[in-house]
Amino acid sequence: MRTPRTIAVVAHQRKTLDGGLDELRRRLSSFGVSELLWHEVPKSRKAPKKVRALLKKKPDLLIVWGGDGMVQRTLDVVAGTKTPVAIMPAGTGNLLATNLGIPANLEEALDIAFHGRRHRIDLGKLGGEHFGVMAGVGFDGAMIRDADRKLKDRLGKLAYVWTGLRHVNGEPASARIMVDGVKWFDDEASCVLIGNVGTITGGIQAFDDAQPDDGWLDVGVATAHGALEWARALGTMAVGRSDRSPFVRTTRARRIDVKLKTKMEYELDGGARSSTKSFSAVVSPGAVKVCLPRH
Repeated sequence: MRTPRTIAVVAHQRKTLDGGLDELRRRLSSFGVSELLWHEVPKSRKAPKKVRALLKKKPDLLIVWGGDGMVQRTLDVVAGTKTPVAIMPAGTGNLLATNLGIPANLEEALDIAFHGRRHRIDLGKLGGEHFGVMAGVGFDGAMIRDADRKLKDRLGKLAYVWTGLRHVNGEPASARIMVDGVKWFDDEASCVLIGNVGTITGGIQAFDDAQPDDGWLDVGVATAHGALEWARALGTMAVGRSDRSPFVRTTRARRIDVKLKTKMEYELDGGARSSTKSFSAVVSPGAVKVCLPRH
């Protein structure tokens, strides 16, 4: 593989990994880069505009520096193009990077960017936005909403555990779920998750057989209510297959339609979105090319 010549970087200023952005720039100079295009943003929602500007320059490689929110916003713009993306996992959860085998180590992540294999992965699409990890509503959405930036900065991944404990006794919502046009679930649910990969928030293996390049989305619904049932459900996920829990149902589909009795907030890859009573998610097969470990 030839060394990419024009390298584009879009980076979240508040996120850090090893020596930070100064170290990233220094290390890039050792890869024989002929042109370096560099944009920094203070918030992930500012990224799409910068990414669109970078793509117009037709870079050989786009490096995204940040957490899951930054990666999601970037991939949403890159989807459907030929530009390969390299992830520098500088966030709290780094869920997509973890699922793809990209370590939170700058030297190793850069080696993957320049010498790894290029591989197309699927993305999900919900509400006009692509996501790489998951979309969720209910317990999951409330947990993400309350794990704000200050709490995540202080507690890291424990922020999700802390806020999750505050919502285990929340009222379940009536949900009607269609998978590929067929009714699959119509009852009370405390959480509905749609996943493109297996491991989600807090390192939970929610979808045991999910692969980011299988052309499917996995969908799960949790009916656990209260601390005891949630403890049983999460305990089953920790030691065995999630679908063996009496409080969890999972399947897979190319399209999932969800209707709720009351409005609830949903989240994409750890980022809170608006409240809604209905949404649809579809798979976008091979939507984006990413840099992965050689093995």
